[in-house]
Order: sequence, then C-alpha cells, then structure tokens
Amino acid sequence: MSINNKDIKLSILDIGTKLQGNDASQTLKDSTERVQLADELGYSRYWFAEHHNAANQVSTSPELMIAHAAAHTKRIRVGAGGIMMPNHSPLKVVENFSLLKALHPERIDLGIGRATGTDHLTAYALRRSKEAVTSYDFPEQFYEMLSFFQRNFPADHPYRGIIPIPNGGNHSLIPDMYMLGSSTGGVEFAINEGLGFVFASHLAPHLAIPVLKRYHNKFKPSAHNSEPKGIFSTILITAETDEEAEYLAGPVELYWAKLHTGDIHSPFPTLEEASKHVYSVNEKAARAQNKDRFIIGGIQTVAEKLRHIGKEAMVDEVMIMEFYSDKKASHNAYRMLAKEFNLKG
Repeated sequence: MSINNKDIKLSILDIGTKLQGNDASQTLKDSTERVQLADELGYSRYWFAEHHNAANQVSTSPELMIAHAAAHTKRIRVGAGGIMMPNHSPLKVVENFSLLKALHPERIDLGIGRATGTDHLTAYALRRSKEAVTSYDFPEQFYEMLSFFQRNFPADHPYRGIIPIPNGGNHSLIPDMYMLGSSTGGVEFAINEGLGFVFASHLAPHLAIPVLKRYHNKFKPSAHNSEPKGIFSTILITAETDEEAEYLAGPVELYWAKLHTGDIHSPFPTLEEASKHVYSVNEKAARAQNKDRFIIGGIQTVAEKLRHIGKEAMVDEVMIMEFYSDKKASHNAYRMLAKEFNLKG
C-alpha cells in the first residue's frame, strides 16, 4: 500500500468526556454537534467508546449513541470503539448491530474489545456472573458472535436454530467489523478472520507501529475484507501554532498525569486550571512518561507527524480521540485537519 500526502483519512473516537459545568445532557448535545460537524467536513467515521463506572465519561452504551448519531447525520460511518465483549452476550451484540445495520445500511461499524472497560465489581454487576469476570473466554465469545452473524453454526450446535434478526439468509446485516488492540493479542484475531484492526497508541505507544505493520503484512483475506484495513488511533491536540496547541493540551496532560498517580476521580481540568497547576514530583514524572501518548502541535507539525505515521504503520487512516476541554478549540481543530488533508465534505 502506498501512502502519499493526500491519502490520510481521518476519524474521531468519542469517549463521552463530561467537561466541568456540563451535565450528561449537555455532554451528549456536544457529541451530537461534533458528529454533525465531522459529517459535514468529510471525516470517515465517528465512534463511541464503552466505559462503565467512570466519573467523567457518559458513553456507557455505544449502541444508543450510534443510533442517535446516525439519525442526525447523512454520510459519515458511525460505530463502536468498541463493544467490550466480556460485558455482553454475543447474541445481543449481533441483534443490536444487525438492527443498526438495517436502519442505516453501509454506515455501521462494530469495533470489538477484549477487555471490560471497567473494574471487576462493575463487570460483575453488568454480567451477574463471577465466572464471566474471573475467566478469560473472549475467543469463545468472539467466534460465537461471528457464527451468529454468518449463520454458520455446525449442524449439531444448540444455537443453530436461533435467528438473531430475519435477513433472508444473506449477510446484508453484518456491520463492518474491527478488532481493537493495545497489545499484541487482539491483532491475531483480526489477521486470522480478515477483520479491520485499530490500535490504541495512547495505551502502548511503542507497540503501535510494529503491531500495525504485522497486521498489514500477515493479513488473511476473508469474506469481510479482501485487504487489510488498519487504523492508528491517538490523542491529538492541534491549533494554528505549536504554542497554542501546547496550551490547549494542558488539560489532557494534567488529566493523564493524575490518572497515572492514582487520582482517578478528579474532573477533567479546565484550561485555566491546567495553566495554573503546580505539578507534584510524581505528576511531573507521569507527565514526562506520557509524552509519547499524545500528538501535540500546530497544524503543520501534526500533519507531518500523521503522514509519517501513516507511512511507517502502513495505514491510511488515523482516528483522533476527542480530548479537548474547549468546544470551540475542538471544532477549529477538526476544521483545520479537514482542510489540511483535503477531506471531501
């Protein structure tokens, strides 16, 4: 695959961060405005994450967010980044996403995660099963989900007669599927089943490029995809200049420094709070260690980095994790990126 300066596609990952002064309703309203802007500007897709028992995040049900976003946009693909399989029954995932695909043909993506996205107690409350929380049965869940989608259980399988959604026996209600990864594990499912693959570089920056290269080079074509569809996901903050971008990045840098020093309940900082904060010794160390988790800079600096990443990781799409503390700055950044990469709005 050849990547040139005009080939990078851009997408957005929304984790439903609740900014200070906003309630859940305002947070969801802001997400709706953002996905409509992304649709207008020509972004490829807009995904919603799944987190539970998180003090500052309201994206607990990607399926509901997808249905709402798709109904309020025209062209952009919408999806889950992702559905955390240990929290769900495979049948229910298939039913939900088959319905979404029926409502919005050619616009629905299903990103699949292997983790719970929450703590053990909350995972237990979601599944009501200690075994589901303490054992690792993702492979069984994954292949059961694929079999429900593809209607190809063995003849003697007890689930063979279950019909998730009537579809005339064809595969028209199967969404585009992607494995999510932040290590070397999830990529093997994507390779072997011919699915798309998204690497969360903010969780393991040093692994992102080698794992995405492995995915591209080892990919096995399937009924889902004839060629690899890799996406590099990152936290990105940009503005007109490097200096302005550094200022706008203050809240996310402080937020992650606090997370890595054990403060998981503080609200997402404002620009003013971040600019005035005096870092403790431990926070300074965490901030330094976190530098590679973010891409921060003026639009030209960021564009150069993204084009380099696209070439090195052998991908033509970058997914930006939404982490701005100012809505106007967020919208301006997405407009600048759309212009820089000639997105077709």
